[in-house]
Amino acid sequence: MSLPRQLRDESDFEQLPEDVAVSAHIADIEERSGFSVFYTFVIEVKTKGGSKYFIYRRYSQFFSLHAKLEVNYGPENGIAPYICTLPPLPAKIYVGNKKEIAEARIPLLTAYMKLLLNSPVWTLLDEDLRLFFYQTANDSERIPRALRRLRPQTRKIKKNPAHISDMERPRAEALFDFKGNANQELSFKSGELIYLLSRVNQNWLEGSTADGVGIFPQSFVRIIKDLPDEKFPVSWLRCYFHDYDVCSIRDIPLEEDVKKRPSYNELLQLIRNQFPGINLALNMKDPDGDLIRLTDNSDMELLVTKGKRKSQLENFFPWELHITRIDDLDIYSHGE
Repeated sequence: MSLPRQLRDESDFEQLPEDVAVSAHIADIEERSGFSVFYTFVIEVKTKGGSKYFIYRRYSQFFSLHAKLEVNYGPENGIAPYICTLPPLPAKIYVGNKKEIAEARIPLLTAYMKLLLNSPVWTLLDEDLRLFFYQTANDSERIPRALRRLRPQTRKIKKNPAHISDMERPRAEALFDFKGNANQELSFKSGELIYLLSRVNQNWLEGSTADGVGIFPQSFVRIIKDLPDEKFPVSWLRCYFHDYDVCSIRDIPLEEDVKKRPSYNELLQLIRNQFPGINLALNMKDPDGDLIRLTDNSDMELLVTKGKRKSQLENFFPWELHITRIDDLDIYSHGE
């Protein structure tokens, strides 16, 4: 086994629990939706015990982890002898295409993780670092969609675990011959059995045969046992749309923590997407039941901290948003 430099001493390496991450790299990025579109990095983690799994992290989580490690072990704040030089984290970028920014960060964050996991043993045992690389329940339920950087044609296929029978595995039968036109595409013959690994999109799947791993069009196969539905953590934002004499309720699903405080522009864009073609205004309701129009970021703290709560529904944001047409000023004089 090739070990990181500081772990080559066998006694140091043996100190690590089997579930400690010793290597990680980014396999892909995935577009997600919340108050605004964002991208998560699909990371394959390998532990000391040889296990491999996927985790999904945003750049903001890298940033938060790095800040905590600087406090604990950086030369300015760390306590001797637990001080080390941490690798530089790629800087925040405030302007530009989000997808292009995420793509550009892939090699930089992969290099960052490589250096980070090459830190002293006591750093690898840090609670925050271990939690970052830990596979949560949400991580384990998500299905990687493409993994275009992870699975070359020469990738070795792991044998099916003994406790999972072939009859239980997602699989398909090839209806026609398919010859892949690129290295990442899987070639097969009519009648061949293909074990399914992930759904790339609505038209393409990823699977494995005895000859390799790759993607292929779903129209070329008959699904025998389908992949499980993707499950993502969902929060709900309840909003009330006051359309002249009618008030309707809409619950909007979001992949966001209910504790997050959106910016005014993020919230406005989200609502505009929900009510296309309508010139809208954002509002909150004060304790007296009167609507107050929100106009900029300075009003967001007021919404989050003072927004009237009618109920404490599970996975709902604990504040209410009221939507009006921007030219409907009568709503402010007589409430509902």
